[in-house]
Amino acid sequence: QVQLVESGGGLVQPVGSLTLSCAASVNIGSIHSMGWYRQTPGKQRELVASITKGGRQDYACGVKGRFTISTDNAANKIVLRMNSQKPEDTAVYYCNALYGSNWLRLSNYWGQGTQVTVSS
Repeated sequence: QVQLVESGGGLVQPVGSLTLSCAASVNIGSIHSMGWYRQTPGKQRELVASITKGGRQDYACGVKGRFTISTDNAANKIVLRMNSQKPEDTAVYYCNALYGSNWLRLSNYWGQGTQVTVSS
C-alpha cells in the first residue's frame, strides 16, 4: 500500500557526512510516523531516527546530536542528515513508514535498504 524509495547511501570517511532521503508513494501527511532503521550482520534491526505526523522526533542514543531527521513536504519525503559519521554507523539503512486506516490497523512498510559504509 505504501512504496518507499530510498536514496543517498554510499561510502564516506570518518567524520564525514551523508544525507539519506526516502520518498513515499502516499502523502506523508497521511503517514502516522516515518523513520530510518539500520541493520548489520548478526544484529537486530534498530531504530536510528523517527518523526511522527505531528513532528516529534526520536533518535537512538548513539546518533543523537549527530543525525537529524526532517520532512521535506514539497518533495513528499523524509530526510536523514548524518554528520560526524563513525565506522559503527556502517549498516544497511531502511526507510520505514507506519501507516493504516486507523491506529488499530497500522502496518509497517519498508524500503529496499541502502548501504552506508563509513571507512578510511
